[in-house]
Amino acid sequence: MKLFLGADHGGFYLKEKIFAYLAKHGYEVEDVGDKELDPKDDFPEFAQLAALKVLGEEEKDDPRAILICTGGQGMAMAANRFRGIRAAVIWDAFEAKECRNDNNSNVLCLPARVVEDDEALWEGILETWLNTEFAGAARFKRRNAQLDELA
Repeated sequence: MKLFLGADHGGFYLKEKIFAYLAKHGYEVEDVGDKELDPKDDFPEFAQLAALKVLGEEEKDDPRAILICTGGQGMAMAANRFRGIRAAVIWDAFEAKECRNDNNSNVLCLPARVVEDDEALWEGILETWLNTEFAGAARFKRRNAQLDELA
């Protein structure tokens, strides 16, 4: 699985921690930015870069992205503009499991304001999201297809 990691200024420091964590644990990860802290950067740029990378790798082994901003919602709104992207704002391991199992989420959006200072929390979210398979039930596939019709 290839992972694309992006963050604006609100999630920059958490992105750096998560990048180190993922690399240490053997994940193939690409940082799509921002590469340095810039208080004037805008989250839509990084959401778009990550979403296009995920979509460009679809034929490969389950590409996904992790996007981080202060509240997570902006990144999710921007990423979900693209057909085939299912971005979810996640703040605990339960939600991480549900969005993978039921919705086949391919973009995890983290609210730095909530999870940054709790390493066990963001590690639990990451590991759950990365290791939960999509259940593939007919109703889940049908609903994902309906989402793509809306995009």
